[in-house]
Amino acid sequence: MTDVNTTAQPGVGALAREDSKTWNRHDTTWLLGLYGTAIGAGTLFLPINAGVGGFWPLLVLALLAFPMTFYAHRGLTRFVLSGKRGATEDITEVVEEHFGVGAGKLITLLYFFAIFPILLVYSVALTNTLGNFIEHQLHMTPPPRALLALLLICGLMIVVRCDQAIIVKVMSLLVYPFVAALLLLALSLIPNWNGAFFAQAADGMPLDLFLKTLWLAIPVMVFSFNHSPIISAFAVDQKHRYGEQADHKSGRILASAHVMMVLTVMFFCFSCVLALSPADLAAAKQQNISILSYLANHFQTPVIAFVAPLIALVAITKSFLGHYIGASEGFQGIIVKNLRSRGKQLPAKRLEQLTALFMVITCWLVATLNPSILGMIESIGGPIIACLLFLMPMYAIHKVPSLRKYSGKASNLFVVLIGLITLSAILYSFFA
Repeated sequence: MTDVNTTAQPGVGALAREDSKTWNRHDTTWLLGLYGTAIGAGTLFLPINAGVGGFWPLLVLALLAFPMTFYAHRGLTRFVLSGKRGATEDITEVVEEHFGVGAGKLITLLYFFAIFPILLVYSVALTNTLGNFIEHQLHMTPPPRALLALLLICGLMIVVRCDQAIIVKVMSLLVYPFVAALLLLALSLIPNWNGAFFAQAADGMPLDLFLKTLWLAIPVMVFSFNHSPIISAFAVDQKHRYGEQADHKSGRILASAHVMMVLTVMFFCFSCVLALSPADLAAAKQQNISILSYLANHFQTPVIAFVAPLIALVAITKSFLGHYIGASEGFQGIIVKNLRSRGKQLPAKRLEQLTALFMVITCWLVATLNPSILGMIESIGGPIIACLLFLMPMYAIHKVPSLRKYSGKASNLFVVLIGLITLSAILYSFFA
């Protein structure tokens, strides 16, 4: 949060340019960290939410998945990289630099409330999933909910209290078992593939129904691949490591991460959809359960019933860690900006302790109370994410001098269009 001296040392620029040309372990760690933040619990509902509309909308969504994900997150990364005050300047500081103190406070507040509710959702989901696993799969009596939630949150806080590099490394390690389980499950469903989905596609689809289905399904894809909470930390690290070459290097890492996301998740999605009928998908949506739970019930498979909660636990844990980075960044930004406006400041260590205490108490309370309003809170956060991820960086490209070199590209118009579609569809779904 504080400015640093960014005076270049002899040879540093040359080293950064040389490093940016080759792929290294650091880049792989970030690739998996980005993947880990994006591919979470939402992936387990994607086959139902995206597939229930039919074959043709799903096919179009699959084709749009990479460009809508890559261009939006690259735009947000470039926005953070455009800060000139220092190599440690995060998104909350960059907004203030470009748009002024008042806008900086507003965007920081919105940034926090776009991510923090999702962190609370993951706290509840982790507690519910682990409790059900202990009771139904291990056939044991789970500890009281308050104690279980406290142990879970404190266990995760041990990780998040470590250095950010360690958090990203833990997330990247969790990706391996998750991807392996996801792909093995998708492959195991191949013998159950049937022609029901293609038969429905052959019957055709009215254009107005196709467009409405696609319109309402785009937000599902956007948030299934969303990893905006970790983008600020990612961009700051790239700037610190690669200097002026950070844009080129971060673009390569993002593109690689998004290819991995789209290929693995869409293969899993299509495998699930092809193993079921449109009626099955509609039933799963009606029951409001994940695709793993429905598959276990539908095929009466004990292996899936046992593995499904483990996959869900890993998925939610990865996403929790990634969203914690963004939520803590936003919380600290709110405190720093309010203190700065009064001519005060807080030591970095004290600020981190205050952030950790706030996160533990709120996540534990919500996970213990298990309120039913969390779905609505997440829906309210959705429009904010759409604005911050799609619309704000594109607005900055036209207003900020250092970003104007990226203006006039067709990809910018595409990102704005997807952002407006996402925003309108979310608001329609919320008020319909």
